[in-house]
Amino acid sequence: MAGSPAHRWGQIIGKVLEAAVLPILTEFAGKHHLYLDRHGARPARQGKKCRWFDGNGNSHDLDYVLERGGSPEKIGTPVAFLEAAWRRYTKHSRNKAQEIQGAILPLAETYRNSAPFKGAILAGVFTNGALSQMRSLGFTLLYFPYKMIVSTFAEFGIDASFEEDTPDREFQKKVDRFKTLPGKKQSELAARLMKKNARRVDEFIRELTRSVSMRIERIVVLPLHGSAEQFPGIEFAIHFIQSYNANDGVKPIQRYEIQIHYSNEDVIEGRFADKETALKFLEGYRLRGQ
Repeated sequence: MAGSPAHRWGQIIGKVLEAAVLPILTEFAGKHHLYLDRHGARPARQGKKCRWFDGNGNSHDLDYVLERGGSPEKIGTPVAFLEAAWRRYTKHSRNKAQEIQGAILPLAETYRNSAPFKGAILAGVFTNGALSQMRSLGFTLLYFPYKMIVSTFAEFGIDASFEEDTPDREFQKKVDRFKTLPGKKQSELAARLMKKNARRVDEFIRELTRSVSMRIERIVVLPLHGSAEQFPGIEFAIHFIQSYNANDGVKPIQRYEIQIHYSNEDVIEGRFADKETALKFLEGYRLRGQ
């Protein structure tokens, strides 16, 4: 790991968080027949980054994406976008929260027809305001407070605490102490972190399960005929409706309105000017196996 001892120590905590979360997500993907995309080589894409593109062609590098119908050789339909982050200070955590929002929200909008889960796995110090804002934007959070990180490392003989004025020599001691832990102990540390946060982990997985398990319950198709009329006042509009011939089926089609109702009460709506685009919209759900 390059950089200062402080930087290396931050990387170590980040890697422990990844080691704690990855087995849970891997198990979840297998259980629900999903593909877990993450950093690393994959024949279906170029490079090692887990990179996805929004509707404007902008790229976003994520930590994890769960796909339905995906494989190493095939990009599937994203059903969950997940980011993980460790931050020690609020001045950095606010920026990180906004960075996560800026990466996931455009992708969630681009793939809105599959109603993807928006998740963030956060560790360290994040303000209640930052957490509340993310939740208000539809994110489900798995949060590991700073004190929990410190207490977990302490169980393995490592003082993980530090402040802005902590000298490099103290960070170096932490780095060296972690490196002395056998690989098995490092794995145990990561597992212990998950166990200490079991309640939050269970809540997060429950919400993730609810999201990826949702299924279409019904589809409402409303063909609209006739042309729009405009009136200068309420009385004119009332008179038009009262005198309108609802049985006149010869007026041309204006548009198709489609509502897709999911088992979790989400509703995806679409308006289409012609039959071809309406069918293309519905065919997309057939291809995704919805």
